[in-house]
Formats: sequence, C-alpha cells, structure tokens
Amino acid sequence: MSRLPPNRLTALHISRHKSGSICDGGGLWLVVSGGSRLWELRFKSPVTGKRRQMGLGSAFDLSLAEARSRASDCRRLIESGLDPILEREKEKAARKLETGLSFEDVAARYIQEQAPGWKDHKAIATWTGSLAQHVFPVFGGKAVRTIDTQDVLAALRPIWTEKTETAGRVRGRIERILDYARAQGWREGENPARWRGHLSATLPPPSKLMKVQHYKAVGWKEISPVMKALSASEGLAAKAVGFCCLTAARSGEVRNATWSEIDMAARVWTIPDHKMKAGREHRVPLSSDAMAILQKMQPLRDLSAGDLVFPGHKRGKPLSDVALSKALHLAAGTKEVTVHGLRSTFRDWASDTDACSREVAEMALAHAIENKVEAAYRRTDLLEQRRPLMEAWAAQCRE
Repeated sequence: MSRLPPNRLTALHISRHKSGSICDGGGLWLVVSGGSRLWELRFKSPVTGKRRQMGLGSAFDLSLAEARSRASDCRRLIESGLDPILEREKEKAARKLETGLSFEDVAARYIQEQAPGWKDHKAIATWTGSLAQHVFPVFGGKAVRTIDTQDVLAALRPIWTEKTETAGRVRGRIERILDYARAQGWREGENPARWRGHLSATLPPPSKLMKVQHYKAVGWKEISPVMKALSASEGLAAKAVGFCCLTAARSGEVRNATWSEIDMAARVWTIPDHKMKAGREHRVPLSSDAMAILQKMQPLRDLSAGDLVFPGHKRGKPLSDVALSKALHLAAGTKEVTVHGLRSTFRDWASDTDACSREVAEMALAHAIENKVEAAYRRTDLLEQRRPLMEAWAAQCRE
C-alpha cells in the first residue's frame, strides 16, 4: 500500500495502479481488487466513534474530480457531526416512502411472498376476498405510508359487531400487511391495526361480542343407530363418515387419505405432518371396524388417480366436505349435526365413561399440547395405549 500527499493522485497514477489501495488524501482511497476499481472514503464516525468505510462509486464510472467532490461532501457532513453512511441510508428510506405504493399494491406483494408457506391452498383466495370486500373499498387505493388508525377503524367498525370473527381476521391481516410495509421501508411509525394497547382502547373485545359456538354433535349414547345407518349405505361418503367417526380424525384428513399412508398389516394409519392442523405427523391405531371399512374400499384403489382411499366423483379428486355432511345428515335424520362434531362425540364418550386418561384422549384427537414444557419432553404418541381405546370406541359405535 502506498500513500501520496493530499490530492496528489493523477490520471496516470490511477491508470498504473493495478492492485491494492492507494490514497488521494482526506480519507479518499482508490481500491483495486480483481476486476473492480472502487472509490472509497475512510473516516471515523462522529456518531459511533468507529472507523468506517463508505463506497463512493466505481472508478470506471466516476472520475477523480467527481470522487473528490463526493468525498468533500461527505467530509462536510462529518464536520457537522453526521455519519455520511447513516445519512445515505436515511435518504434511501425517504425515497422508498416517496414511492407511494398503495395498500392494495402492498397487500398483493405480501400475499405473493407468503403464499408458498401457507398450507391451505385456499388461503390466497380467502385473504384476497376478505380484503377486497372489507378493506380495499375503504383505503385500498391510499398510499400505504399514510394509513392511520381512522382508516383501519373505518374498515372494521361496520363488521365488528355483526361479523366479529371475520372482523378479527381482517384486522390481523391488515396488521401483518402494514408490518410488512414497514419492514420494506414503505411506511414508518406504529402499526395502526395493532390490537393490544391500541385498537383495544376503542373497540370492544371480540370475546365480549362472540358467543362460543361448538360444532353440533351426535350424542355418544345415540351414535350407534347413526353408525348402523352409515354402514347400511352403499355410498362412499357414508363410508368416509364412518371412518371419520371410528378414527376420531378430521374430515379433511380422511377425505385426503391415501393408501400409502395405511399399513394394513400393522393396522396403523400414519397422517403426514403437512396434512395435520398442528403440523405434526399423527399415527392412528385402526380398530377392527375401521379395518373393515378399508377392506371394502380396497377394490376401488387406483394408483393412477391419486391413490385416494375415498375417491370423489371426479377422477383424482377427493370427496367434498358437502358430500360427507349430506351422508351424515341422512344417517342421523337431521341437519343439526356436523362431521367435525363426531370428534366431540368421541371426546365426550371418553370423558363420561372414563375410558382413558385425558392425556390419551387428547393424543387420540391429535390436539396440540398447550404447555410448551410438557410438549418439549413428550417422546411418545401413546399408540399402544390408544389401540384398546379405539376398539372400545368401535364397540360403543356398534352397540
């Protein structure tokens, strides 16, 4: 490394310098490395007190005179107690704010970036639909940097009391989009859609407005005639509902089950993590009655059409939720019950009859463990303890 007196570099010095750093004075350096030739300012930050290096531009594009001019501008900032690197970052942030992206533009970018991580393939349509209905007409076209609390309230107030659950979801979506905008440098300040300590001071809590609605369920003492009616039906949807009941599984898990998940010899159905609500693999011990349903379905197995255990009418597509609901309504003789409610039927039976411990029942339902410490130390899914439980449940269903 060689040093020269201040402002003593010439075009000849620059053209002959092939590698390393050479100083023009006043902290201005020419740095040559590989194929790059860069102007660099080295200084001590008046803000942090640390030595810093700031790129001024390429020597291929910036002449010596232009580099000296930029370095001079930076030295004036330093003399004023400012860090030129920090000031440049502030200017970039200000330019981003001036772009004026609308809330609708930012929402579209957020959804596009987040969608690959969403399990529900309908999430994009759900997000877009709710925002298009409740938010975009209110402030979708407004610059995202200018969205304030009154804008958010204007969107939420019309639905906060009558559609409280929907309103809560919409508020959360607005909050996440505005957080994203801030992270990208498109807005500054607090998030006006934040609930705790902000909107909570204006809007009544959702818990005070919403009535807890449990899934309507068949009573466990009335499950036997319903299961007999399902067994008597030749429909695939009825068999799928019966399998839901016998396994205490969710409708989506059953409708999308594939034969590759079923181990007929071990009598175990292993549901992969990406199909589970809690994002954890779940093993289901199969009772004799559940196995009987599978044996009836085996002749319909089609590897070339998705290998679904309960195929729908369209090739390669599973049965619909509606199909299962109709089959249950027909078997129960009422529309006042739901397929998901069959999980409650099982849980009530397990509790009322002391068929098993709470831990085993919760594991059978694949419920997430709320206690994080307990979850960290859980090393077993209690499969063998659940086998006799599911046989006892099957016996209750056929009594």
